[in-house]
Amino acid sequence: MAYNDSRRAAFRLFKKLKYGWIWASSTFLGNFALAIFISSFFNNLGYADDINYVFFLSILAVGLWVTEAIPPFAVGIFIIAGLLLGFGTDFILGEEHKTPVEMYLGTWTSNVIWLLLGGFFLAEGMSIANLDRALFKFTIDKFGADPNRLLLGLMLTTAIGSMVMSNTATTAMMISSILPLARAMGKGSAYTKALMVGIPAAATLGGMGTIIGSTPNAIAVGALQEKGINITFIEWMLFGLPTAMIGIYIFWRFLIKKLQLSKVELDLSKILGKSSTQKGFEKNAVLFTLVITVSMWLTEPLHGIPIAATSAIPIVLLTLFQVIKSEDVRRLPWDTLMLVAGGLALGIAMVDVGLTDIIMEKVSALPIPLIGVAVVFAIIAVLISNIMSNTAASSILVPLGLSLPGMWAFAVPLVVALSCSCALLLPVSTPSNAIAFSTGMVEQKNFRPGGILMIFVGPVLAFVMVMVYVLIIMNL
Repeated sequence: MAYNDSRRAAFRLFKKLKYGWIWASSTFLGNFALAIFISSFFNNLGYADDINYVFFLSILAVGLWVTEAIPPFAVGIFIIAGLLLGFGTDFILGEEHKTPVEMYLGTWTSNVIWLLLGGFFLAEGMSIANLDRALFKFTIDKFGADPNRLLLGLMLTTAIGSMVMSNTATTAMMISSILPLARAMGKGSAYTKALMVGIPAAATLGGMGTIIGSTPNAIAVGALQEKGINITFIEWMLFGLPTAMIGIYIFWRFLIKKLQLSKVELDLSKILGKSSTQKGFEKNAVLFTLVITVSMWLTEPLHGIPIAATSAIPIVLLTLFQVIKSEDVRRLPWDTLMLVAGGLALGIAMVDVGLTDIIMEKVSALPIPLIGVAVVFAIIAVLISNIMSNTAASSILVPLGLSLPGMWAFAVPLVVALSCSCALLLPVSTPSNAIAFSTGMVEQKNFRPGGILMIFVGPVLAFVMVMVYVLIIMNL
C-alpha cells in the first residue's frame, strides 16, 4: 500500500512538472476572461476609456496575484507593459489618450527600489559572513537559558535582524541556528512548536519596524512620495518600531500561555558546543558597512542626503571589500524589485486617470464614518495577505487609501502596510512561515491560534499607533 501511495504521489508530481504549463495557461486565460467580464459592467457606468482600461488592468492584476498563474514578479512586468501599450501607443485607447509613459518606467529607479536594493546587499553580506550562529550565541549570553526569556530573546533578535534584512533571510538564519535545539527537544515538544511559530512571527512582525523591513512598508512610502509626502527612515520608526515590539510582546505572551512553556527544561550544551566557521575580515566588513549604512539612514534629517543615495554605501563597500562578488549579486531577489515597480506603476495609473477618486467617492458615500473606512482597510489588508502576497495586497490597497480625504490619505496607506505584516495564519501566509513549516518540525494547525490572534490584534495595533503618530505630526 505504501508503495502504491508513493507511486501515485510521484505520478502526480510528474504530471504537475510536465503539464504545469497547461494549468498556468488556462488559469491566465481564465483570469483574462473574468477581468473582461467584470470590466464590462464597469464600462456601462459611462466613464472614460482610460479609466475603464486601468480598471481592467487592475482586476486582471489582482486575479493573477491571487491565483499565481504567473509568478508575482511577472505580473509586475505585465502591468508596466500593459500601461505602456495602452498609454504609449494608439493601438488600444487611441491617439486622444496617449500620454507620457516615463512616470510608469520611472518606478524602476524610484527611491524605494534603491532602498530595497541596499537592503538586499546588506542581507546577502550578513548571510555570507555566517552571522546566524553569532546571533544565536549572543541571544543566549544576554537572555540566559530560561525557556521564556530565551524565546523572547530569540524573537527580539529575529525582529531586529528583519528590520535591516529581508524577513525570509532572517528567518532562514535563525531557524538554521535553533534547528539542532528543536530536533533535540523533539517535534512533539511545546517548546519546539513555540520556536517554529514564534521565530517566523517575529521576523514578519519585526519587519514593520523600518522602511526596508518589509516590502509593503516601502510601497506605502513610495506611493506617498509620488504625492509629495516624504517619510524618512527615522520617522517611520517612530510608529513602526513600537507597533512591531508591542506585537511581538503580545505574541510571546500568547505562546507562553497557550503552550505552557514555564514547565519546559532546556539543555543547550549540544548547541553551544558547536563552533561556527566565520571569516574575521568578512564579518568585520559586514558589521562596519551595516553600522555606516544604518547610521546614514537614521540621520537623514541632519545631513539631508536622500536614502536612495546612501543605499549605495552597502553596494559599494561590500563589493569593494570582496564580501559580495558577481555570482552573489545574481542571487539577489531581483524579482521583488520587479513586483514593487509594477505595483507602484499600477498605483500611479489608478491615481492619474482618476480611478482611485471614483472608488473612494463611492466608499465615502457609504453610511459609515471615515474612521470606519480606515478600519475596514486594515482588516481587508490582513485577511487577503493571509492568502496572497502581502506585497501584492499592499500594491492593491495603498493606492486606494491615498484617495481618502484629509489626513486619512496619509494614515490609511501606513495602516495598510503594517496590517499586511500581521498575516500569520497559514504556512503560505508568509515566506517565514513556509521556511519553518518546511523543517517538518511544526504542523499547519500550530500556526492557526497565533494567526487568528494577529488578525484581530494586528490591525487594531497598527491603526492606533499610526493615528497617534499622525495626530502628533498634525499638532506640531
